[in-house]
Amino acid sequence: MIRKKIFIFDLDGTLVNAYPAIVKSFNDCMRAQGYPSRAPALIRKAVGWGDRKLLEPFVPASRLPHVLACYRKRHAVDLESGARWMPYARQLLCYLKKRGVKTAIASNRPTRFTRIILRSLGAEDMFDKVLCADRLRYGKPHPMILRQVLKLLKAEKVDAVYVGDMAIDIRTGKRAGVTTVAVATGSSSFKELRRQKPDYLFSGLKALKRNLCHKS
Repeated sequence: MIRKKIFIFDLDGTLVNAYPAIVKSFNDCMRAQGYPSRAPALIRKAVGWGDRKLLEPFVPASRLPHVLACYRKRHAVDLESGARWMPYARQLLCYLKKRGVKTAIASNRPTRFTRIILRSLGAEDMFDKVLCADRLRYGKPHPMILRQVLKLLKAEKVDAVYVGDMAIDIRTGKRAGVTTVAVATGSSSFKELRRQKPDYLFSGLKALKRNLCHKS
């Protein structure tokens, strides 16, 4: 049974499918800078740690600032039409809001791009708080981001659940002392998520909502 006052969500791979935009921005930038393009599956596995970490393994450290600037310029454009809701994400959010549950985003994606995604999906008013790692000293898996969301919402950790698609999300939730829910919709496989021992593990958001419907 999951019955909480606050649902905090990761963004990429959990609520939103921005992988096509990420892959396009990544490979367009790599080719423009004289580096080889990469397979979408490889890029997808690197998502979740922020855009600097996304690019770090593929370019020399001395070139990283320049390549990162190129990526961010292209990505701001690609995101305008390259992000979609994950299946059942909007329905789940509407279901929670109708029942007075507060919702928030805690993401390693930079604030600028998170806002572009929410605006393009018409979702800016669907969350009580949006917090990204670029506004903090530490990003996930450090628990600071979840602790800060709870502080801003004037809530206790017992009141909250964190929903994410990656092992990093489960580690973040556990370190923050909140209930962790994993959905196998993004960068980590079902098997990888299960190894992290989340409190709940679902194949997708529809299964999560079904649990809430039946248990509430």
